[in-house]
Amino acid sequence: MTERRGPEKSAPVVAVVAGSRSDDKLIDEAARTLSGFDVPCEKRIISAHRTPDQALEFARGARSRGLKVIIAIAGKAAHLAGVISSATTLPVIGVPAKTSDLGGLDSLLSTVQMPSGVPVATVGIGGAKNAALLAVAILALSDEALARIYTDFRAELAKSVQADDRAVKKGD
Repeated sequence: MTERRGPEKSAPVVAVVAGSRSDDKLIDEAARTLSGFDVPCEKRIISAHRTPDQALEFARGARSRGLKVIIAIAGKAAHLAGVISSATTLPVIGVPAKTSDLGGLDSLLSTVQMPSGVPVATVGIGGAKNAALLAVAILALSDEALARIYTDFRAELAKSVQADDRAVKKGD
């Protein structure tokens, strides 16, 4: 991410929402990744089970507040992404959180198994960085400057792998 888009916008375009503070590391990882692309975000704690009315209110008002993508992080039953998706037409990216019970498999299955018509894009267990990168890719569809930055980022990833390949071939 060598090129920057300039000063950060004041209004967030991505929300990073988690079901509890136990997911702070994932919230911060997503926010840091978005910040690296100068994509402003808001961070929230909203529970699908303990504050369902707040979750629905948040989702219903997201578009009018200028949000374009929502990243929802949750563990165990992991219903947050689905509840939010049920109340908005914005893209929702679910991040299943690792759990002590089943290592996050419970979260993954809860997040990915949505009923027809209520889609949630789902990344791997603990995949907050990939969720943020997917949000950047979605935003880049309508933002040429961001698309160039994202393309450059992907090219740098390829160069890194190519450098590793050269090193392995040489025996380094």
